Parts: sequence; C-alpha cells; structure tokens
Amino acid sequence: MLVSSILAAGALGTNRVAAQETIALDEISVTSPSPIQQGRAGDGTGARVPIGSLPVATDTFSPVTIVTQDQIVRDQPRTLGDALFDRPGISSTTYAPGAASRPIIRGLDNARVRIQENGISNGGVTDLGEDHAIPINPLVANRLEVIRGPATLRYGSGAIGGVVSADNNRVPTFIPPNGVQGLVTTGYSSVDNGRLGAATVDAGADGFAIHADGFRTATDSYAIPGGVQPNSATETQGGAFGISAIGERGFIGISYDRFDARYQIPGGAAAEERAFLNPRQDRVLSKGEYRPLDGPIEVIRYWAGYSVFRHDENVLGQTGQFEVGAIFKNREGEARIEAQHVPIRTDFGVLTGALGVQVNRRITNTLGESFLPQTDSRAQAVFLFEELAIGNGLRLQAAGRIESDRVNSIAAQFPSAYLPEPGASEPLRFGLTRRFAPKSASFGALQDLPLDFVASVTGSYVERAPTGYELYSQGPHEATNTFEIGNPFLQLERARTVEMSIRRGVGPLRLDATGFFTRYTGFIAKRETGALCGETFDTCGIGTADRQIVYTQQNAVFYGAEIIGQYDAIPVGNGFLGIEGQFDATRAKFDDNTNVPRIPPYRLGGGVYLRADSWFARVNLLHAFEQNRFGTFDTPTPGYNDLRAELSYTAPLDPAVYGANEITFSLQGRNLLNDDIRNAASFKKNEILLPGRNIRAALTMRF
Repeated sequence: MLVSSILAAGALGTNRVAAQETIALDEISVTSPSPIQQGRAGDGTGARVPIGSLPVATDTFSPVTIVTQDQIVRDQPRTLGDALFDRPGISSTTYAPGAASRPIIRGLDNARVRIQENGISNGGVTDLGEDHAIPINPLVANRLEVIRGPATLRYGSGAIGGVVSADNNRVPTFIPPNGVQGLVTTGYSSVDNGRLGAATVDAGADGFAIHADGFRTATDSYAIPGGVQPNSATETQGGAFGISAIGERGFIGISYDRFDARYQIPGGAAAEERAFLNPRQDRVLSKGEYRPLDGPIEVIRYWAGYSVFRHDENVLGQTGQFEVGAIFKNREGEARIEAQHVPIRTDFGVLTGALGVQVNRRITNTLGESFLPQTDSRAQAVFLFEELAIGNGLRLQAAGRIESDRVNSIAAQFPSAYLPEPGASEPLRFGLTRRFAPKSASFGALQDLPLDFVASVTGSYVERAPTGYELYSQGPHEATNTFEIGNPFLQLERARTVEMSIRRGVGPLRLDATGFFTRYTGFIAKRETGALCGETFDTCGIGTADRQIVYTQQNAVFYGAEIIGQYDAIPVGNGFLGIEGQFDATRAKFDDNTNVPRIPPYRLGGGVYLRADSWFARVNLLHAFEQNRFGTFDTPTPGYNDLRAELSYTAPLDPAVYGANEITFSLQGRNLLNDDIRNAASFKKNEILLPGRNIRAALTMRF
C-alpha cells in the first residue's frame, strides 16, 4: 500500500514508505520507512543502482523534482537557483548569478514559492528582493526537492507555486553502519576562477549521533561572451553542528548553523556604485519523531527552528568610501507537529493520513534607504491529509488547511496615480493590523495503468494572504534601484488549479508529462508604473534613479506543460547508451489580455547519455525560445542555446590505504557555444548576461 504522497514527498529526511522510489537521472534512491534505525546507509542518499532514470518522483499525485547528492557534487551549484535552473518547469531569478538566484516555479516566485531547509523556513529575506541571497548552500545537502500541488498545503498557503526543500542531516537521524561516514568535495570553474570546498561528517554509537559540515566558495567576476560582467564576484562560507539521541522508537535532536556571504550586484547603477551585500544568519533547528508501540497514532513528528538574519547593502559613496545604504533584519521562528494515524481498513479501502498544526512568527525590519518599516507577521494553521487506497491501483487523496494570519506595521496611503500631489509631498502614514483567514483544499486521484504507467489528476483551491512587503512597502530599495509601494488594503489571493499527469518510471522508456491550468482571482503583481523616483516620494515622476513599482491585484490565468523522457537505446557493459528530451512552457496573462511580466520562455532540449562500468557521460542542448510575450514596460528577450557536456568516473578505494571508500572525478562544460544568455524572468536581463563558456572540474571522496 502506498502511503500518502504528501507525507512521502514532504517527509524530507525523517521517514519514507518502504520501497518507495525517488528517481534521479543517474540513480534510483530508495529510502527505508524510518531513518532512526541503526545501520541505515544514510539519510536521503539511499542505495545507488547503476541505471538511468528520471529526475522526478513518478508515484506521487503531483510532480516532485529531485536533485540527488551525486548530482549536486557533480554540478557544484553555488545556489538553489543554479541547481534547479534547467529542470522542466523551473527557472530562477539570476539577479546576481552564483549568489542571489531564487528558484521560479511555473512563472511564480517570491511569496508563492517557499524555501526551506529540513522542513523549516530558510529564515532569510530573499522574498523581499531578487538581490537577496538564500542562506542555504546546496553543497552540503543530501538532496533537493521541488514539491508542487497538494503536498504544499503541509507547509503553508503561501506555497501556491511550490516548495523548494534542501534536505541534509544537520539534525542527525541515523547512526552510520561503521560508526562514521562522510563526504569531501572540491571544485574549480574556469568562467569565474571559482574555488569551492565542502565537507560533511556523520558519526555515532550507543544511541547518540553527531553531524558536522562546512563549506566555502569564492569567485571572481565572471566572463561573458566578449568580456567580463563587472561587479559579479562572490564569497560564501558557513557550517553546522548537530547532535541527536536515537532509540528504537524514535529520535530527538538539535543543530546550530551559520551562513556568511559577501557578493557583488552586477548591472546598471549597482555595478557603477560597486554595490555589494553581506548577509549572515545564525539558526537553531530541532526535530524528532516518536513511534508508539500501540494505539491509534503510528508516528508523531515535530520540526522547530529559530533564526536571526541580517544583511547590509553597501555602495560606494561620494567620499570614495563604502557606505551602508540599507540594512535588512529578520527574526523568524517556526514550529510544526504532525500525528500520522495507523492505517484504517474501511469498506472502500485502506485509509492513511496525518493531522498537523503549524505556527510561525516573523519580524522584519529595514533601515536606511529601504522600503519596509518594521513588520510583525504571525500565522497559525491546522492541516489534514488523507489517502484512500481503494484497490486495483487506484488511490484517492484529499487535503485541507485553515490558517489565521495577522500582519502589523505602519501603512502608507499613496495617491491613486502614485505621484506627489500639490501641497502634500509625503503620503499619510498610520498604524495598521490586517487579519486574514485563508482556507485551502485539494483532491486527487492516482491510477496505475498497463505497461507500468501511472496517471494522476488533482484539483485544488488555495487562498493566500498578502505578505508584509506586499502590504506595507513604501520607499527605495538601494540594490535593486526600485521605489516600491505596497497596498495596505490588498485582499486574499485565490487560485483554482487543475493538473493532469502521466508517468512511467521503470523500464527502458521513462516518461513524465504534466499539464496544468490555474485561475487566479486577485493575483498580486509587482507592477512597474513607468515613473522614476529618487530617495523620497516627492521625487517620483521627476527622479532618475529608481523605477517605481507598485503592488496591485488583478485576475490572471496561468497554464502550461512539462515533459521529460529517457530511452535506454543500446546496452553497454552493465549500463546503457540512451537518448533524452525535455520541454516546458508557461503562459500567463491578466484578464485584460496583457501579459504577466517576467515569465520564463518556452524551452526544448535533448541529448544522449551513457552510464556503464563506473563511467557517466552526457551531451545535452537546451534551447530557450524568444520571449516575446512580455509585460508592460518590459521588452522582448532573445532566445539562446545552452550546450552542455559532462564526463565523470567513480572508482572504489581501500579505506585502509586511502581513508575513503570511493572517489569520483567529474568534468563539465556549460554554455559551450559561448552564447549570449539573458534570463527573461530577471529584472536585470537587459543589464547582465549569464556566464559564458565554462569548464567545471570536481573531485569528491566518500568515507
């Protein structure tokens, strides 16, 4: 019996149903029902089987894109956006490539895409501006998952677009079979003289386990066709330590991690002012689970975290010295607890599911030339997931969530034209608390078909409360050169979605095809007015530096499709030579027939791959079409061709001699045609090019 795909897709390193497969291009990862058992091979990495397979989970109600640890150490991504940019249905903001690049899912980003680590919100301010880095480094992750559809109701109604989750073992959930295991990786990239290193180690005995990790990356300004992209250098470092008590019936653990970075903002006035940001975060995370011997509850799990985040936006002042233009602070706490009931046999089939509660509080403040007064956001929610296995390969699923949201800050009432009126240079400001009660529900059906195909259909109704910055923004944002104006009277955003998929995850032919249609009522959009401002509102319309941006509501429609497939054509050694292909498209427009701005273009790609006898090779071309369906005050974006090639070799080692049991060397080429690549979804597409031809080399050792 298949346990609810919501619980399976969302367990994120705590537990998964036995023999459930999560699939990646070069491996199948099989995880056991509970990570608390001593002797498990690892949390989220699982057993590796030398065959090709799709980078999606095929037995879930909605798509779950997966990036495994093996892929991470081969690709050497600096950000979550880098790691996911070319996956079907996913793009990224690439505002500061290699540093600030937030995932975009089906054209949705910021408040509609939740970023989390080990089930808890990342705690940064990346949703407040595209220039803000996510305080998560993928190099120390066991896996990355992008969850869409009904499963996102587990984490919040704000995750309409999806959930991007980094899963690692910072709170230890297992004791290694030999008492200790780990990974060390290092790499170099030619396009930016990039250097990186990362290491993780897990150890344990006698019911206790510890984890430690650390990473450091550094790059110079990267090369583009015909030159160098000025002011694009980056530095990032950090690490974590965690400890857990592990027993037969469960575990409980805690970890502390630190993230510290310094990176430049390329393009436009930011590059002229040599702007750079230095975010840093301290975070404490705890999680655990308990499995009673009897009773109606099968397992109880909890997650809890608290983070303190700050970053300064620095620019070169008139005196020739760097000055702090703006300061962003964020304190955030979140906790979630779930009780999964034992399977219940009914006249219709076997019922499984869970009931949970979630609380969150976030206090955000910006200082200096910044746009958001101190904002206190609180949310409480109750959610329920149930799955009914009827038989003959048919499963039904239902999910629901009820929230209570409160957002308090200082509101500003701007003129309707967003331009100063005679006799009133500044808008009226007043204290305001907004309260919302979003309600969401979903229903899905999953049916096994002949020839190992699986079909699914889901429908959902999701309400989202506007965020603090959508309500209360009221000033300049230095690094993005924008003057942002919120609307304190925004209403709930409502989305009705229908999604259909057909998948096949086994055998020589593997396929995942998904189509979706979403109707938004009151879609909250960040709209450019065409006016330019200075540092205060009375300069709007006569200023020259900052683009004026206002948050408005308008009905909209999003629809599209994602397809990925592979075929193992010719047996080679213990593997195959195969062909692969992918396509994704998102179309988004408002009811007045204007286009939603900054939507990724249609993309089509394909290539060949070989996996056999410890070798993995791949050549792939991804073509992005011209984006000529652009929003107001936007411009067309030319298409591009991204040719990539990869070669890696993995060899076993004698631990007694080398201190490691496996070594992998990989070589990758990216943008080998040295094409001009502009990201249609980026605010800076006209100011910056993405990196040119790049060769990455990586060496990874496991012990």
